[in-house]
Amino acid sequence: MTTSLFALFGLSLPGALARPERALCADALPSPGRRASRLARACRPAPGTRVPSLAVASLTLALGACSFGPNGNPPAMPQPAHYGALQQPAQTVTAQGTSQRFVAGAKPVPQWWKLYRSSALDALVDEGLRNSPDLGAADKRLAAAREQLKAQIGASMLPSIDAGAQASRQRGFGVPDFGPPTVVYNLFVGQLQAQYTFDIFGAARYANASLAAQVDSQAFQFDAARRALAANIVTGAIGAAALRAQIDVTERLVALANDDARDARRRYELGSASRSEALDAEQSAASLAASLPGLRAQSLATRHALAVLLGRTPDQAPDDLDLASLAVPEDVPVVVPSELLATRPDIQVADAAVKAAAADVGVATAQLFPSLSLSASMGKGGFSWPTALSGAGALWSIGASLSQPIFHGGALLAQRRAAYETYDAAVLRYKQTVLSAFQNVANTLAALEQDGDALASADAASRASEGAFNDAAARVRLGAIPPRAARASEQQYRSAQLNAIRHAGARLSDTASLFQAMGSPAGVAQEAQATQR
Repeated sequence: MTTSLFALFGLSLPGALARPERALCADALPSPGRRASRLARACRPAPGTRVPSLAVASLTLALGACSFGPNGNPPAMPQPAHYGALQQPAQTVTAQGTSQRFVAGAKPVPQWWKLYRSSALDALVDEGLRNSPDLGAADKRLAAAREQLKAQIGASMLPSIDAGAQASRQRGFGVPDFGPPTVVYNLFVGQLQAQYTFDIFGAARYANASLAAQVDSQAFQFDAARRALAANIVTGAIGAAALRAQIDVTERLVALANDDARDARRRYELGSASRSEALDAEQSAASLAASLPGLRAQSLATRHALAVLLGRTPDQAPDDLDLASLAVPEDVPVVVPSELLATRPDIQVADAAVKAAAADVGVATAQLFPSLSLSASMGKGGFSWPTALSGAGALWSIGASLSQPIFHGGALLAQRRAAYETYDAAVLRYKQTVLSAFQNVANTLAALEQDGDALASADAASRASEGAFNDAAARVRLGAIPPRAARASEQQYRSAQLNAIRHAGARLSDTASLFQAMGSPAGVAQEAQATQR
């Protein structure tokens, strides 16, 4: 089709347009994203084919059915049998009485944070989704993008009509020998002007399709921002609760170490302990106490960050949740890789970028072809108001303009080649985004599996050390062993408890990360935006 048009005007086909894979003839009007059928390839004329002058009208209509760019469909991606290097188990080991099951093929859970069964956590997430300035800004950017799309469609696909009025007083030269040398006169004009550019080759439609894909990208980014905000609130609340529990246990360890140091000092003063033993006890107590300020600073920083996520000032940070009040979600969905492409917002953003880049190729190609515009105006005019308003003052005009790029120093072809390079880059970015999503899911699944193993071992050690401490405390009450032996046993128990708290917090946080990695069901982004507004 392209060859025929250039032959019609007696021009040679540019080399960049001669590539057959760059111009596919479809079976309908230009529609970005429409797949070219197999029969459409037969629409390409052989090189050097000329079009008879009588076929000008049919050629123009046929050109309207040609697609000037890629169809915008994302490339096919390999579908792994399972996400990680090793096949994931059906469930994790039982830790603290709970085993998590990996439900293969399940759909993502929209409000997954409610599976923690904590009304306080639910309230925090709801408050953040309602009051976060970042999420509100993303919503406004999406609304602005949609209005820009409406404006561009209206400006490019519909005629423009403007009203104008002019009143002026002018002085000009008169006609020699027929009047005064200068003439002062008034001019009154009022008219309506209309203009319309025919989108014969789809330049405006491709441009609108590109902007529409960018608006879709904004919608997916809004969904990603909403999901990321919910995940950050959940992990922040879990982190703050775990730090609070660690601080409580560490404070008890510091108190026990101080008791040991005082006891060692007394025994040294009584001559039953060496000076080095007393100094070692004091050094251990001081080293343990030095870890508390860091934990407290980390706890405050986590609470401050959580307050900002909720739309509050840091001085209004929420109270820490009780780590024990957070239930571990027992069933976690594992979306199959083929469906993950439709549930992850980051993949959908990359998909929209491919569609936008494909439409931009169509725009760059359509700019190589003629442009046809019509204009018309009607109104009244005259040198006085009575004349302007009379029948003699009627004004009208109608015209058409046709322009065909001939020579632009290679700029148009270079822009087309640049559009194709941009499209190829968008395809590669899509591939990388999919691979990164698979990696993210694989890492999260592996982390959650190992969290269960680590927590099971840490919990077993904590329960064993707790039993040893209880036995030692009973023997102290019976006078069988000195109190410092019970303190040593309790220190072992508290250290094991501290380790179990860390692993319990990690399992809760990694569970949230896995829910986040699975994306959201189709349509949730639109529902979330409606709720946000």
